Amino acid sequence: MVWTRGAGPDAIAAASADRFTELARFARAQSPFYRAAWHSLPQRDLSLHELPVVTKRDLMTHFDDWATDRLITREGVDRFLSDKRRIGEHFLDRFVIWKSSGSTGEPGIFVQDDVAMACYDALLAVQLHTANASNAYLWSVLTQGGRAALVTAIDDHFASIASWQRACRAMPWSHAKAFSVMDPLATLVGKLNDYQPAFLASYPSTLALLAGEQVAGRLGIVPACIWSGGEFLADSMRGRIEAAFGSTLINEYGSSECLSIACSCTAGTLHVNADWVILEPVDRDYRPVPAGEPSHTVLLTNLANRIQPIIRYDLGDSITINTSPCHCGRALPAITVQGRHDDLLVLRSAKGARVQLSPLALTTVVEEVLACARFQLVQTAPAQIALRLATTDRAERRAAWSAARQALRSYLARQSLGNVDVVLDPRLPIPDERSGKMREVIAGAAEHST
Repeated sequence: MVWTRGAGPDAIAAASADRFTELARFARAQSPFYRAAWHSLPQRDLSLHELPVVTKRDLMTHFDDWATDRLITREGVDRFLSDKRRIGEHFLDRFVIWKSSGSTGEPGIFVQDDVAMACYDALLAVQLHTANASNAYLWSVLTQGGRAALVTAIDDHFASIASWQRACRAMPWSHAKAFSVMDPLATLVGKLNDYQPAFLASYPSTLALLAGEQVAGRLGIVPACIWSGGEFLADSMRGRIEAAFGSTLINEYGSSECLSIACSCTAGTLHVNADWVILEPVDRDYRPVPAGEPSHTVLLTNLANRIQPIIRYDLGDSITINTSPCHCGRALPAITVQGRHDDLLVLRSAKGARVQLSPLALTTVVEEVLACARFQLVQTAPAQIALRLATTDRAERRAAWSAARQALRSYLARQSLGNVDVVLDPRLPIPDERSGKMREVIAGAAEHST
């Protein structure tokens, strides 16, 4: 990776083209799904734009035929995922499995082999190096033991925790620990104070909460490096986090479909890992969108994973290809991403205290009990949250509401918010007026009540 990127844009493009050709050949030969989808196309090496777009529903519906290894079946994978004790362990002794949260309405299950995981590991190492964070972290290893902390949803087979646990099992001598984003903030602060991580990774909204605790003096850690991902990171939020901890923040744009799509440079700009990832910004009809204009969605091709080839996959995010070169000088293309963009909620406890809640924690609570149903949480009062469900079927709606209300009330009670009322909004989830995308957690109900 270092050699290819150092050789410039032509070398990056050549590596990408070669890897795409090999991936397409392999998918056609080994994946019954792609062989059927491409059966009417010429029997030669195909260009990217000759291939049809695929969706998550396509791949999940044809899960067994999608895989290029016939031992991978939905039945076997579901059985593995049902055991939460096996998060990060190998499936069939050689695959890592995780699932997406279903925030787009269709949960996904994704299988990676050791080659793909090695690629993601190498990307992490290169990104630390190019962000000038490797020396700081190495010094922390020598002086502080190099403890690494991940704050995430830890109770299911999500990508962040599965990949983290897999790395911890591979290096049992390392000092790494995962912490639950579901913990009350005071509890999480206490645990991090005890652990004193030199590397801290989490969602931007959670890092913002922790930055507030650091400024207030309740949190006292000195991370040499901070890593964020999983949500939209505004420049203002980045600045507050870096100022609070006195440390550089590296922001990664990734997904369950491809663990590392782009990563920030020293200037804070996201650069696509274009030697291993192909991104195509497109409009509603999957037509290319020119640089400088935001796309309706983006098509993803993951060049690292051959077990479940992801080729021209509708990822659902809106991206913009930057027209001006980044002054960091990197040869990789720069983008702006409008990804998951939910709000922090600030609720009032029975004693009048302000309690901030991470949107990822709230959505995880609901997603774990709703499975495929789409939803929206809207704060409608200082001590009230309304739930909107994307179903009009009365029986399904009643069951979903009962399960979600119970899960939310239980979670809120653990956050000292047992007084918060959870109500059912009769309306369906409402897309954001500006982007047309579905935000799942909305604060300030007044401006979102139309």
